[in-house]
Amino acid sequence: MVLETPETMPQTPIFSTMLGSSCSGQVQPDMGDRCVDPVYQDGNLVSGSLEALIERLVPTMDYYPDRTYIFTFLLSSRVFIHPHELLAKVGQICIKQKQQLEMGTEAEKAKLKSFAAKIIQLLKEWTETFPYDFQDEKSMKELKEIAHRITQCDEENGTVKKIISQMTQNLLMALSARSQYQEIREKFRQPVTDKGTILKTKPQSTQKDILSVCCDPLILAQQLTYIELERVSNIYPEDLMQIVSHMDSLDNHKCRGDVTKTYNLEAYDNWFNCLSMLVATEICRVVKKKQRTRMVEFFIDVARECFNIGNFNSMMAIISGMNLSPVARLKKTWSKVKTAKFDVLEHHMDPSSNFCNYRTALQGAAQRSQTANSNREKIVIPVFNLFIKDIYFLHKIHTNRLPNGQINFKKFWEISRQIHDFLTWKQVECPFEKDKKIQSYLLTAPIYSEEALFIASFESEGPENHMEKDSWKTLRTTLLNRA
Repeated sequence: MVLETPETMPQTPIFSTMLGSSCSGQVQPDMGDRCVDPVYQDGNLVSGSLEALIERLVPTMDYYPDRTYIFTFLLSSRVFIHPHELLAKVGQICIKQKQQLEMGTEAEKAKLKSFAAKIIQLLKEWTETFPYDFQDEKSMKELKEIAHRITQCDEENGTVKKIISQMTQNLLMALSARSQYQEIREKFRQPVTDKGTILKTKPQSTQKDILSVCCDPLILAQQLTYIELERVSNIYPEDLMQIVSHMDSLDNHKCRGDVTKTYNLEAYDNWFNCLSMLVATEICRVVKKKQRTRMVEFFIDVARECFNIGNFNSMMAIISGMNLSPVARLKKTWSKVKTAKFDVLEHHMDPSSNFCNYRTALQGAAQRSQTANSNREKIVIPVFNLFIKDIYFLHKIHTNRLPNGQINFKKFWEISRQIHDFLTWKQVECPFEKDKKIQSYLLTAPIYSEEALFIASFESEGPENHMEKDSWKTLRTTLLNRA
């Protein structure tokens, strides 16, 4: 058996080529007597019943679904049906079509191998793009059942069997890799305040600070970008879609354990919080005002370099750290800081008009990435919290189903576009070499709790009003009681 070539049949999707201007699910050729209920507007699929959308997913002898449709439907289907249930339905359709071909003319029987090749291609795209759909025994059982049926189409030379065997092996390797990462991640899932609450009033002379490890803002920004790309590489499309699934289960008062484990998203969010607290810690623990001023200006320069690179997430984390109350209240320190560059950064991250300035900068970085010739120019790391909020509001504003009961597929086209952008950006290979010393400091340096930050801040610059004096008095009493 010879499988169809890339020129005659779509291959596993490359996200950078997906969801472009033709991502609207145009009418496909000759669907035979398949279900006719999907609704199209100007040739674009906008709604349909779950059954009709599933039928549109499954190839026939003369039809193979558009790559963008495969991605969008598999991504959104988990809102309505569990992956193992979807696999079962796909298997039933495959069996029905196989039986029809076997009962047909000799010419139709001859097309069994072509039909098998298309089914294999669909399963290949599914297992490579959404391997976590196959983590449970039910899904693997359904996959093996479909594979068994398809191998019967090529029992003579066993080519189909070999391809399916390789596909299964690759799937198991992908699942194993994710499982290992999850085990490592679980060991470090500690709240920010548990990462070393320090209540010393004076730092030891031998204690390191970030400037003793890296005094070049550009190099530090590059190492932050390395960490960011490493973190986002472990976020998958189904992780992002869990936001929608989880909200629906909460709205319906259901407990769906398979959609509440958003560990990858939590880990990335924790990194943002840790970086913000590290920035505040590095500033507040400096005793001398001149050195503290230098530290503030250093982080402003680091944030600016992050912006130039396209690393908006680290930039926002740094700005957030400098805007925390223990840092923001250091008026004597800020009076010595050249704040013009900081004002520019805050302008870019101005929350007014739904972060309009940031979105303009993000769009510019995205356009640069599309035409870039080097990985350095392809880097786009959005502010992750804002990205998640965009998906959240897109989900809340538009209903999953229309009044006639059909799935509002137009909504899911839009969600898949946004997730596709993120997946494209996360695939960029980091152009910067890893500096173990710098990264070790960024990831393991002690971080003050909020309480410790205020103590260090008040010791550097005393309280100026009644509210601050009361807070300082309470903190000192707490500290003495512990001692």
